[in-house]
Amino acid sequence: MPIGLIALALGGFGIGLTEFVIMGLLPEVAADFRVSEATAGWLISGYALAVVVGALLLTAAVTRFERKPVLAVLMVLFIAGNLVSAVAPDYWTMMAGRIIAALAHGAFFGIGAVVAASMVAPTKKAGAIAIMFTGLTAANVLGVPFGTMLGQAAGWRSTFWAITGIGVLALVGILTLVPNTGSGDATSGGLRGELRAFRSGQVWLSILVTILGYGGMFGAFTYIAFTLTEVTGFTASTVPWLLILFGVGLFIGNTAGGKAADRNVDRTLLVALSALVVVLVAFALTAGNQQLTIASMVLLGGFGFATVPGLQMRVMKYATTAPTLASGANIGAFNVGNALGAWMGGVTISAGLGYTSPIWAGAGITLLGLAVMVFAAAAAKRHDAGPVTGGPETGEAGVDSEREAELQRA
Repeated sequence: MPIGLIALALGGFGIGLTEFVIMGLLPEVAADFRVSEATAGWLISGYALAVVVGALLLTAAVTRFERKPVLAVLMVLFIAGNLVSAVAPDYWTMMAGRIIAALAHGAFFGIGAVVAASMVAPTKKAGAIAIMFTGLTAANVLGVPFGTMLGQAAGWRSTFWAITGIGVLALVGILTLVPNTGSGDATSGGLRGELRAFRSGQVWLSILVTILGYGGMFGAFTYIAFTLTEVTGFTASTVPWLLILFGVGLFIGNTAGGKAADRNVDRTLLVALSALVVVLVAFALTAGNQQLTIASMVLLGGFGFATVPGLQMRVMKYATTAPTLASGANIGAFNVGNALGAWMGGVTISAGLGYTSPIWAGAGITLLGLAVMVFAAAAAKRHDAGPVTGGPETGEAGVDSEREAELQRA
């Protein structure tokens, strides 16, 4: 394993911690700034929206530059945002810090995925992307509960100081461990070439699968604390530990999904999305049983995140020689899915359908994602695309320019 992947994973850990730890610290932040919890919640929503903007606009702006320096600059932006959050004297300064950090989020993962894939052989690209995203899963398993405990014990600002320190370590790692991989211009033809990747129907289908498949999981997860306490009967104090089980599932699913996607991306996504629909339906039906709910938590994280390396790799594959902007757009799509799932879950709760209704909504959204994936896989097969990674089944090394053009039209 190239050691540079560790630096990328550390950056992913810090970014994941920034995104999710605020959820456990909202009461303290709201009290400190004398705002309602609903207003404090915009620190989460504002971050998610800024991720989408950064994933598209910031990635587009830097495609002509060498990727390693860009990653370093993005990490400096991330450090600055968390530093502003740590010292924020008021709510709107805190919001500004969150937005600054979020702008780096989408571009870092989008460009980082391309860099990670470039470090390894064609048959290991999805696995390399999975290693980078391991930082994000580790943030959920370890970072969020311990970051929340640190913030509760020493003040919420201490958590953001700690994240700032993690960002500094990641920056040093990127500068010293990540190899130079050139710029997108070398193969893509600049921004115009990157935009040409969006002529591919398969790129758009893959992005739609990302929105629906990930959105379904996140719709169920957003309101999971209410489900666990109001339906399953767990006490509020046990919720953080149950979320660790969810994080363990994320870690296992991400690793296994990356390895499976290196063999066959489309088959991996079809299996993972099908299993995720089954898990969500089973979870909704058995949410009143504590033992089955524990199992559902692990499986929800596992199959939900098993799709992530494959979804990212599929977009990059069909973007062919101009993957950077498409990769960033797909990171934005994950956050669009987050917003979609959370909104749908909130609608069902507001309609009085109970605290299992977000899980049912998540199952429905994921089922739509599965249907799109079935269509995309069938279209790729009709155009003789075959599996979309460079495993032994694909013979990717021998794909010529005519076949690449055909893949784009698929």
